[in-house]
Amino acid sequence: MTEKRTGSAARRLERFPPFQLLGIRVLELDEDWRRVRILLPLNAENRNPGGSMFGGSIASLADPIPALACHGSFPQFAVWTRELQVDFRSPGLSDLELRFELTEAAVDAIAEELTKRGRSTPTFEFGFYDQEGSLVAWVKNRVALRPQGASSRTVGAVPRKR
Repeated sequence: MTEKRTGSAARRLERFPPFQLLGIRVLELDEDWRRVRILLPLNAENRNPGGSMFGGSIASLADPIPALACHGSFPQFAVWTRELQVDFRSPGLSDLELRFELTEAAVDAIAEELTKRGRSTPTFEFGFYDQEGSLVAWVKNRVALRPQGASSRTVGAVPRKR
């Protein structure tokens, strides 16, 4: 397995307390966060009573990755997860690999929407794969990009008559 890591960013991600407890290992992290691969090991801390990966570990790792990737491309905006859906397709009976890619087309679409509306709420889809390369969980993650300091109540809000 080849590794392509951005040193300090990969170390910070691995040392982030919730991820440190999961024991993740960053396999690939492009400088601009366009391509991310993270190993989520199956261990005693995240194994459920059935012997497979606890779904909460998968969801915890899936949550911030698209938001962090968007922040890498649009650092002037606040970014957070709006909605997270995980479709567990099969039991995770081995270490899992998260594979995420932020395409140039997605960056262009987000930039266009930010220019037109001042905000964007894109949805990203990506997967967790077992050691044989089979899909274990499919993720849909919708993130919000808003101007720094703006609340969801003020950005794009239509003034109301009183």
